[in-house]
Amino acid sequence: MTQPLALVVYEKLLPGSQIANRLQDLSYRVQVLNDPALLVGCAEQSGPMLVLADLDSNRAAIEAAIRRLKQNSATVHVPIIGFTSQTETDSTAGEGPTLVVNDAALLAHLPQFLEQALKVD
Repeated sequence: MTQPLALVVYEKLLPGSQIANRLQDLSYRVQVLNDPALLVGCAEQSGPMLVLADLDSNRAAIEAAIRRLKQNSATVHVPIIGFTSQTETDSTAGEGPTLVVNDAALLAHLPQFLEQALKVD
């Protein structure tokens, strides 16, 4: 059985690389993207199980990439976990991330957040 693929979009080394390493520890294949503009094309081509996106990096570019991902019929189903250093998180419905989580909490409880994001209604 192949390992599920997670796309991780970040510009800052921390916590992005820590999240990527933690996903690998949980038996995910990880593809790192440093440019949000590449997200939709990469997701169309590689068919990831989920996307984790640093909302603190180039916020306008990542928000635009998430919107395009949610508007694309080939990628609309892909859950997105947005992570941020802010203590107050606000998940925007519709074209925003599936979940928005503080990055420290995400690292500490990654398996639980993955389960929540991947839950099928």
